[in-house]
Amino acid sequence: MPKERSAGAIIFIKEGDKILYLLLKYRARGKVEKTYWGFPKGHIEKGETELETAKREAKEETGIEELEFIDGFKERERYFFRYQNKTIFKEVIYFLAETKTKKIKISFEHLNYQWLPYKKALEVLSFENAKEILKKANQFLQKKGFRSGEEN
Repeated sequence: MPKERSAGAIIFIKEGDKILYLLLKYRARGKVEKTYWGFPKGHIEKGETELETAKREAKEETGIEELEFIDGFKERERYFFRYQNKTIFKEVIYFLAETKTKKIKISFEHLNYQWLPYKKALEVLSFENAKEILKKANQFLQKKGFRSGEEN
């Protein structure tokens, strides 16, 4: 079975006492009519570390260059998907990063983006795996002393 490895970032920005998370709207691979909401991510290139991939993909997909990665957060997402009549096993490693850059320049791979508070981001994310990763990220930030600005 074919395998893919990717890395990405859950990017957040502080706005007053609120934390907003960045979500990107993707075209599903091979299906222009199907879309989903998720986090910036992409394939790990040869010779690249997972963190280097997350930084590169964040820049390519959002235009954000200034990211401060939060030590101690690294989550793994695993799933299967179908592409060109093949079942592919996908593993994505996510890091957590803060930015002060709110203006986004999405890549050709994306249709839209949103900065959303935690509860709204949970509603908008398309897949349960991504929702679980966001829950872990939000809990991690709360333990680090970040306040979400909303009741969770």
